[in-house]
Amino acid sequence: MALLSKLSKGLFFESQAEKYLAACGLKLIGRNFRTKGGEIDLIMRDKESIIFVEVRYRQNKQYGHAAETITFSKQKRIVKAANIWLLKQGLSIHSTDIRFDVIAIHQNGEQVEWIKNAITQG
Repeated sequence: MALLSKLSKGLFFESQAEKYLAACGLKLIGRNFRTKGGEIDLIMRDKESIIFVEVRYRQNKQYGHAAETITFSKQKRIVKAANIWLLKQGLSIHSTDIRFDVIAIHQNGEQVEWIKNAITQG
């Protein structure tokens, strides 16, 4: 794993997160949605809800939990990107059932933690 570039690692762990969520019954809508203001790693559907997923990886928890690396400004960029994605779909952030989740991955993928409602819109 050490030989992979940061981008390759990111794509690898996003793929792992997608498989994990699919096994939990979510359906993939999109991945790596990028806009000037931010990026969404995975966009999934959980029944009637649209779930925007941020995937974070840390090799181990010695220096903190992977989810702790999501700063307030990163959260704002994720919400902004989600709003733009919704608008492009003809939807609104206020009239659509949405959620912002985090998949935290540790120990080279051996530990996967799904944190629902990890990011708030307000």
